[in-house]
Amino acid sequence: MRVHVIGLGGAGGRIVDRLAADHDDDRFLHGISVFDTDMASLDALRSLDEERRYRFGDAAGGDGLDGDLRAGRELGEAHANELGRAMDDQNPSIAEAFVLVVGLGGAAGAGVAPALAAELGRLYDAPVYAVGVLPTPAESASTSNDEPPRRPLAEKNAARALSALSDAVDAVLPFDNAAWLRSDETIVDAHERVNGVVVERLTALFGAGEGDEDAVTPQQVLDASDVARAVGNEGAVAALGYATQPVEPPERESRFGLGLFGSSDPPEVDTSAAVSAVETVIRKATRGKGTIEVPNGRADRTLLVVGGPPAWLNREAIADGRRWIAEETGSGAILSGDAPVPDSEAVFAVVVRSGIDEPERIRDIRESIE
Repeated sequence: MRVHVIGLGGAGGRIVDRLAADHDDDRFLHGISVFDTDMASLDALRSLDEERRYRFGDAAGGDGLDGDLRAGRELGEAHANELGRAMDDQNPSIAEAFVLVVGLGGAAGAGVAPALAAELGRLYDAPVYAVGVLPTPAESASTSNDEPPRRPLAEKNAARALSALSDAVDAVLPFDNAAWLRSDETIVDAHERVNGVVVERLTALFGAGEGDEDAVTPQQVLDASDVARAVGNEGAVAALGYATQPVEPPERESRFGLGLFGSSDPPEVDTSAAVSAVETVIRKATRGKGTIEVPNGRADRTLLVVGGPPAWLNREAIADGRRWIAEETGSGAILSGDAPVPDSEAVFAVVVRSGIDEPERIRDIRESIE
């Protein structure tokens, strides 16, 4: 599906800049923009040209908002229409969805996101999804030396931003930073690696089915309406799981023993190996570490995408995987698609669960303002 991805604030800008570095030429990435009040943060981006970086909010004086979410909301209300117009050169009306990427513990991104989501919903007939990066508990806590916390308002900002976003977007995909930190690692230390994790999962979901024009046609085409039905349209919380399994690329032999030349037969792989690879990635994507915890694995709706070299995408194994996920999640609605990637050397699976029970981390964040 064709998406326009928008990074809001410092954290959202860094993630989207990484997305541009890795996937700027990919077909699914129809448009890409970063909006921030902080000029220094915008200048630090390396993969986006000036036309796709935009500073708003002259009242902020070109600096950040120092955690003042109320100021961020005021700027959002004042500048949402301006930010919508700033995207016009990239033909946003062609996008099949808008994806807002925002650090929920900040002020500029978290403040402007609800107003911009509402503006996009008013202007375009396309869903708006928010990828909300959750702050770690340590960011709001005092250090062992009784030093003040680095971001004392982070959890409170995240709680208020989550509530506002749920009312403004079709679905929220939270990303729990704390779950991805290694022992004795701070979020500052882990920024580059964790941002790569976010980008990898977004690309796997929104890039599925958007291969090159000469790519193999999927047997079950995944489109924007499938994603919309899976994640919902009333601000539901959705979790994204992802896994890969390296495989040997199949060799194509000609009848003359000349390798690829002269052969029109599709390459073949061992059936048991293909079944094992598909089963492995589906189970890892479902039960492994996702973007957010899924209590008891339960979900109202589930989307499964399996991709990789076409010869490895065993139809029976994918069908078995659908049935297993239905039992695992209790979902009454299971959607699926495949994403053949001829030159790939890995099979992958994406599992999206929506309408999940409230994760403990989100409950803790909400309780910070009770």
